[in-house]
Amino acid sequence: MNTPRPDAGASHVAHAEHTIRARVLDGTYPPGARLRERELSEALGFSRIPVREALTRLAAEGLVELSPRRGASVRRLSLRDVAELFDLRLSLEVFAARRAAEADPEGPAAARLGELMENAEDVTRRGAVSEIPAANTALHAGIVELTGNKLLQTALQPSLGLMQWVFTLTGNLDPAVQCAEHRDLLAAIRAGNAELAGAVAYAHIERGRRPSLDTLARILPAE
Repeated sequence: MNTPRPDAGASHVAHAEHTIRARVLDGTYPPGARLRERELSEALGFSRIPVREALTRLAAEGLVELSPRRGASVRRLSLRDVAELFDLRLSLEVFAARRAAEADPEGPAAARLGELMENAEDVTRRGAVSEIPAANTALHAGIVELTGNKLLQTALQPSLGLMQWVFTLTGNLDPAVQCAEHRDLLAAIRAGNAELAGAVAYAHIERGRRPSLDTLARILPAE
């Protein structure tokens, strides 16, 4: 009798989470689509328990909605959702940039942020369109992590999936420009200039608002 590895369940959850997220982001599971645990578990080849946990995690990211009656379904995204996301990012990420500039530049979180920037630069340079949204989302999350503020990280967490979704849907916007703006932001953070870091973060987010909304107006409902 084979004894399952202790991490087998966690591995199944991670695989289910990755697969379902990818299918939401690429449109295989469109907005409003039902995500039935039985069908997903059969397609993925393991029990419903890791699928259920994966759906719970994706709901925490804002990609999936959970209902006691309907079960899980892909979130219905609207232009209003996107506009509100930009408002939220201005509130959280500008503050985070300022605090990150005051953090220990030699600590592990700063080293991790440097690695995230290198990865974002690499996928942008290679033109790896499918990888850029995740890399940029991780970079933004890394700046918040650098603050060391757990409540701030908790506040941003429910929007990370939505952020990556928007980045995916607006992939036609020049990723090289985004990457250059990220480099400017990290330079301000590493210089310890909180005022400049906040200003660069504000300009970066606000600069992306109108092009994103204009692009998404072609495919998303207003409400």
